[in-house]
Amino acid sequence: MKKSKVSLPRKSITHMLFLLLSLCCVIPILYVLSASFTSEQGISENGYTLIPSIFSTEAYEYVLASPESLLTSYAITITVTLIGTTLSLLLTSMLAYAISRRDFPLHRKLSFLVFFCMLFNGGMVPSYILITKYYHLNDTLMALILPYTIVPWNVFLMRSFFTDLPQSLLDSAKLDGCSEIGTFFRIAVPISKPAFATVGLFIAFAYWNDWWLSMMYTTKTELVSLQYYLYRIMNSIEFLTSSLASNVTVNTSLLPSATARMALCVLAAGPMLLIFPFFQKYFVKGLTVGAVKE
Repeated sequence: MKKSKVSLPRKSITHMLFLLLSLCCVIPILYVLSASFTSEQGISENGYTLIPSIFSTEAYEYVLASPESLLTSYAITITVTLIGTTLSLLLTSMLAYAISRRDFPLHRKLSFLVFFCMLFNGGMVPSYILITKYYHLNDTLMALILPYTIVPWNVFLMRSFFTDLPQSLLDSAKLDGCSEIGTFFRIAVPISKPAFATVGLFIAFAYWNDWWLSMMYTTKTELVSLQYYLYRIMNSIEFLTSSLASNVTVNTSLLPSATARMALCVLAAGPMLLIFPFFQKYFVKGLTVGAVKE
């Protein structure tokens, strides 16, 4: 009974600390959402507030002025994210499973190659030459998928999960006549769902937030990703503001500059913020698997 009285204040303090930490994470999102529905004049006069000082949808009207282009960029990003995440998970997990097996003769050499690629890379120019001159993938969907297919950090993260698999379980599958491919898909994959969810989220975020590949390898408007499309809108706003600043007859404060940035943040991050809670339990479990050795 005495122990419960002592632990109650500690639990209350712990809950308060986590509540404050949660508020620190949520309040900036609320500020961004509020600013996106505030007029540019309201931002200039009152600053950023949790409740819009002057409610306005002019930022979204400006950003959504061409809905066809926005929907096309959304479709490209969603397609690239789905295909890229699936392909990357498949190749990353197979490579990680191979180098995690101690009975595989080349597991040390492959591990060194992956580790070397994590420390050093060819750079932008060799990558561009490889994609455009040798693979001839410029202005194709694969140019937005292939460069992020295998990331060394994800390979080592996945390998740490496969290393913790009971060797006796894999040996029993082999004794039952299961091949290596069968052992991987029937034994290793089903019991490593948290690992796939964790690495899959990392890969999906990388594809979703990418704008660099679209700028580097595509010139067609129908292959512009969401992030690069929003990036071009933001550059257009900045160029228009700077060009009109010298004209004293034009009030540039009425142009949706700061509010447009917030609207772009909502449009870019909104879908991922809605998807993440559904994978949160797998994500947390995946990060903690293997943290404690028995």
